[in-house]
Amino acid sequence: MKVAVVGATGLVGTKMIQVLEERNFPITELIPVASERSVGKEISYKGKIFKVVSMQTAIDMKPAIALFSAGGSTSLEWAPKFAAAGITVIDNSSAWRMDATKKLVVSEINASLLSAADKIIANPNCSTIQMVVALNPLHKKYKIQRIVVSTYQSVTGTGVKAVDQLMNERKGIKGEMAYPYPIDLNVIPQIDVFTDNGYTKEEMKMVNETKKIMDHNIRVTATTVRIPVMGGHSESVNVEFENEFEMEEVRNILQNAPGVLLVDDVKNLKYPMPMDARDKDDVFVGRLRRDETQAKTLNMWIVSDNLRKGAATNAIQIAEYLAEKKLI
Repeated sequence: MKVAVVGATGLVGTKMIQVLEERNFPITELIPVASERSVGKEISYKGKIFKVVSMQTAIDMKPAIALFSAGGSTSLEWAPKFAAAGITVIDNSSAWRMDATKKLVVSEINASLLSAADKIIANPNCSTIQMVVALNPLHKKYKIQRIVVSTYQSVTGTGVKAVDQLMNERKGIKGEMAYPYPIDLNVIPQIDVFTDNGYTKEEMKMVNETKKIMDHNIRVTATTVRIPVMGGHSESVNVEFENEFEMEEVRNILQNAPGVLLVDDVKNLKYPMPMDARDKDDVFVGRLRRDETQAKTLNMWIVSDNLRKGAATNAIQIAEYLAEKKLI
């Protein structure tokens, strides 16, 4: 099976290639794709060297799957061209997520909705993915009414430029700025641009994507914040249910939920942190406690590696499902 990785030289594209190798996805040929200035660069995969090619060359090579992580404008332009050639696109940008004709998929939740006719499949926002993986099993049992989420997001979510900014600031070196302010020893309560309602696009992605993936009736409000951290995004989540819950049952549900790892032992100071989630595929959940100010409401802390489960791994899990079900 030929697999193209579009945006192969970026942070997420590089992680996709790493995860493909780790999970031993059945590839006969890797097709790394990037911008014209990167064409000809060499990518190593399973001890073999593959040269980066252009978009059109990749289409002509007829891969079964194209994993896109090259930004929304690139996806809008090129995903339909790949799809028209019979190639199944799994897109990591925001380009197709809210398109009513495209499925927005988290493998543990709704991969079963996919069919061979789905040629452009949307991968949700990283912050949304980790939250819904943890919340969906609880929604099935207790029915979520409202979610209040505040995120603490790694600089890796912005890309190489942001990582370089943080590292330069740590060393006292002046360099290119990914953010309008310093990020070291600081937090920036803005991710993406502001919209007319005063929320950022990142915040509205969490609102709209959660509804599309889980339930249109869930009310969601979000505040997204960039922090000087590597390794993963963290989220403080307050969840109001329609039905009453018992804490022990909540723990049992999460312990048995696919993709979730419960780390919640406050007596021994055990709780999820980005440094523990780095380079892992699990969604880590901890700090479980009742909201003592409101009935049927739970507080929880959710952490996951945004480059892996929040992007690369979820896309590859979708590809694995398609391959297993012979939909490609």
